[in-house]
Amino acid sequence: MDRTALVTGANRGIGLEVCRALAGRGLRVLLGARDEALGEEEAGRLRSEGLAVRAVPLDVGRDASVAALVGRLDGAGERVDVLVNNAGIYPSDPLLGPDGERALAEALAVNLLGAVRTCRAFLPGMVTRGHGRVVNVSSGYGSFGEGLEGPAAYAISKAALNALTVKLAEEVRGSPDVKVNAVCPGWVRTRMGGTGASRSVERGAETIVWLATLPEDGPSGGFFRDRRAIPW
Repeated sequence: MDRTALVTGANRGIGLEVCRALAGRGLRVLLGARDEALGEEEAGRLRSEGLAVRAVPLDVGRDASVAALVGRLDGAGERVDVLVNNAGIYPSDPLLGPDGERALAEALAVNLLGAVRTCRAFLPGMVTRGHGRVVNVSSGYGSFGEGLEGPAAYAISKAALNALTVKLAEEVRGSPDVKVNAVCPGWVRTRMGGTGASRSVERGAETIVWLATLPEDGPSGGFFRDRRAIPW
């Protein structure tokens, strides 16, 4: 398969498993990580399994970092066909507490604006080429239909990410083989989810990989868990 996927926040947890699964399906995978050394360490492990994975430095919270990656890829004549916006943070400060505004600003900078930056960087190229998949890793905590549970800053940022998904899907609707969707991976055993979480990283990655490899007649502009649509 002559496709390249970029997975953000991918040096551990769900992102790392998504890299493994996509590479196992024959995609070339760019493993995005803020810490280049950690990213290269994990990419090296995947390459030892015979998978086509390369680490790239990427901090989605910084415009300059996204621009630098775009420059590197453009200079090498590389494209991104699949974008998995997995990078995220989980601030738990109460919104009315002393650090509430800072927590919200940080959550929006990464969980929302990080995806805005990468989509603006790579989605237009997908539209031009007539093929692309964008998967925004959200959460049920960002669903009005499920009660916006969880810490305020996190829930607000994921609700905003869901709204971004809907609006981007509308903007690319004229390109039938470009899909933009959001996913709730569920409560997964990662550093963020904790050891008591009910799901393995493999299960958490499953629907992300499904959305990243949808056929041309697959859905766009939806929010999914376990391959089923869930309420916004």
